Amino acid sequence: MKTAFVGKGGSGKTTLAALFARHLHGRPLLAIDADINQHLAAALGAGPAAALPALGAHLAEIKEYLRGDNPLIASAETMLKTTPPGPGSRLLRVDGANPIYDRLVTGVNGVRLAVTGPFATEDLGVACYHSKVGAVELLLNHLVDGPGEYVVVDMTAGADSFASGLFTRFDLTFLVCEPTVRSVGVYRQYVGHARDHGVAVAVVGNKVEDADDVAFLRAEVGDDLLCWIGRSGFVKAAERGRFRPIEELEPQNAAALGRMREALDARPKDWARYAAQAADFHVRNAVAWGNDRLGADLTDQIDPLFTLAR
Repeated sequence: MKTAFVGKGGSGKTTLAALFARHLHGRPLLAIDADINQHLAAALGAGPAAALPALGAHLAEIKEYLRGDNPLIASAETMLKTTPPGPGSRLLRVDGANPIYDRLVTGVNGVRLAVTGPFATEDLGVACYHSKVGAVELLLNHLVDGPGEYVVVDMTAGADSFASGLFTRFDLTFLVCEPTVRSVGVYRQYVGHARDHGVAVAVVGNKVEDADDVAFLRAEVGDDLLCWIGRSGFVKAAERGRFRPIEELEPQNAAALGRMREALDARPKDWARYAAQAADFHVRNAVAWGNDRLGADLTDQIDPLFTLAR
């Protein structure tokens, strides 16, 4: 099952993504940091000097591997971040062995993590961060996951996630919401766009201190409120570099993580819809800029009968 964490900057989405990934320890799991601010490794307990290989720096190699011998794709150079898989494409499994994982996935305190890479100095004024996030979209387009297998993605803050089709690649999106007007404003903006595309969203309250906070969130987001995380000494210790076993998380917060896993597990798989969404965003990108840049009709890369269904 694939899930993303989104929300207002500073709402704690990275912290919750890390807690949820740690909660899933022992199950097939791949965590991905797709935020422009690359903090998921640190939230998982990596040291400040940890330098992880960046997906965004190896996009050409990722394309070449995933292309396989798909006859609809002339070369890796003609692949966009939205190019869907087809006959002959190489598909990924959550915990399967492949050259991409071997080179670009790193274990961090028991969690297998891939990162897009930071926005570098040489990118300033000349590049868009979403070109790096394109590597994540390609991976998820080619990834077959099943029950009891998980992909956890920390996304960019706010509505910036809608700058690519990546926001449609998840079975359930957790929107982290503080009990504040500004955080609720981001929730309303996000669900307004997401539901236009059939994207399932559940709200997880964060930094909840009392019943008034819960009542505020329930009044503002209604039935979208799945659960909430209270102020946590466990989290505060981690933010100060003191990482404790996940079993020491406060019982009420551990129960919230369990509720999140149950909600994710309950989501139905619809591979036909998944393929249709990928094709839709590929057509949009091809028509908007890809065809002109590469001098070919890239919509021909779509096999309308191909899905990832096993």
